[in-house]
Amino acid sequence: MTTKDLSLTHLIRPSSLSGKAPLLLMLHGYGSDENDLFSFASELPEDYMIISLKAPNSMQPMGNAWYAINFDAEQGKFSDLEQAIESRELVKKFIEEAIEAYPIDPENITLLGFSQGTILSFALGLSYPHLVKNVIGLSGYVDPNMLKAGYESNDFSHLKVYNSHGKVDQVIPVEWARNNKPFLEELDIDFTYEEYPVGHGINPQNFQSFKNWLAKENN
Repeated sequence: MTTKDLSLTHLIRPSSLSGKAPLLLMLHGYGSDENDLFSFASELPEDYMIISLKAPNSMQPMGNAWYAINFDAEQGKFSDLEQAIESRELVKKFIEEAIEAYPIDPENITLLGFSQGTILSFALGLSYPHLVKNVIGLSGYVDPNMLKAGYESNDFSHLKVYNSHGKVDQVIPVEWARNNKPFLEELDIDFTYEEYPVGHGINPQNFQSFKNWLAKENN
């Protein structure tokens, strides 16, 4: 099912539940679209409503991005922060609209991101933890520049994070992901981190692991 009634184009897999369901909101990576992570939907728990978003910035000749990237810049300087923050706010608005439009349990929302979608998921979850119960961040990292000012004083007591990364990731160095642990632990966030012998991608063991983590957190 596709709809454009809300603020971002998205795909939906309805929940098997008759009442309000937990939501798994998917944010794809740079140069991809809403179909990418949605290909996982049939393998994920049926009680979740799954919504996969399409990033707002079109790329040529194809694909979409949450924000522009300058690949020639130094670390910390290459992301278009203005676009990133606009996308952070767009996804926040989408969540608020989706809670009104669909039978979603507002206390049980999980963000599932890959690469740039992970960076944005962290930005959203840390800036607005009252909206998010879980973050599953695959092949990405926390960029403090994308967080809302004053995030340090937020209540993160209910937020749980699963983060994984490829040991030989050629796109986002594994060292950047390893910095997530001290950053999130400083905020006293419940954090699980795993590495896998892959590049910029998700292998079957990684997929099974985050599925198991999600099932455990929803019990």
